[in-house]
Amino acid sequence: MYKFWQKTFQILSILTLIASVFLVIWLYKIGILNDQNILADTIKGHGAFGSLTYVFIQIIQVVFPIIPGGVTTVVGFLVFGHWWGFVVNYVGISIGSIILFWLARTYGKAFCLLFMTEETFYKYESKIDNKKSYEIFFILCMLSPVSPADIVVMITGLTSMSYRKFTTIILLCRPISIVAYSFFWIYGGQWLQHFIK
Repeated sequence: MYKFWQKTFQILSILTLIASVFLVIWLYKIGILNDQNILADTIKGHGAFGSLTYVFIQIIQVVFPIIPGGVTTVVGFLVFGHWWGFVVNYVGISIGSIILFWLARTYGKAFCLLFMTEETFYKYESKIDNKKSYEIFFILCMLSPVSPADIVVMITGLTSMSYRKFTTIILLCRPISIVAYSFFWIYGGQWLQHFIK
């Protein structure tokens, strides 16, 4: 039964990645990505419900890392603007990370292997032997916009790190990676086009 769920989550990861690509293409074709005001007006038209829905989506994509988080993070900035986009991203990702940490601590290796291969698991698990160096590694991963953050959060759930320390690191470090990642994808294309011209 466990193998079945492990395989199911692996297949879902592939399917959601493919679906995300088609979604982006579809949004571009109907003009939403060409004019972000259309998408923003659509979601903002739902008022507070739109923001809460987005926060919930971010929580889900962290807790069950089969949805490409990078896509939803960038969408948050495009839809809600820089400041509110940061807030809803920060809240959703922080809550999701804390829940993911708790799930990994509660259900251990079996939970982690639902979302990663054994090779990946042992690669990161080997780093937790040295408590001090692992904490530094964890902090750097939470600061980096390109690290496998969800995987590292799960592995950290297997360590003796306290909830208080984990939450503090998340709250202090994630804002940097969220902003860096989003701005890279939003403005990186514009800078590249300008550079080529």
